Amino acid sequence: MTSPNRVEHDVRFKELLDEWKQNASGTRTASEYTVRLPIDDAARLHALTELFPGRTTEQLITDLLGAALHEVAAAIPYVPGTKVISTDEQGDPVYEDAGQTPRFADLTRKYKKKLEAEAKG
Repeated sequence: MTSPNRVEHDVRFKELLDEWKQNASGTRTASEYTVRLPIDDAARLHALTELFPGRTTEQLITDLLGAALHEVAAAIPYVPGTKVISTDEQGDPVYEDAGQTPRFADLTRKYKKKLEAEAKG
């Protein structure tokens, strides 16, 4: 049986594959990030580059990293806090998230603002 997370994961990467068949590009940072890949990952990357000749290796890395970061953010567990922030449809209390999700969201906004300013500048 396929888990809901697996289905969601498959759908997201299918959308990415469909996007690669089309064309897409967003705003990029002013700085570059350099990585050394394990050989198996590099081989898969080269295979994808050959399968999708309209995409550069860098575009593929960017898209794959973006999809992976989205998955990581979605996987951060909800930890119910003590403060009630609302009620659900049945009138039950909804507690604030006391886990890492709120901090991750705040830090993401902070760095997005900084990186957007650098990209303009």
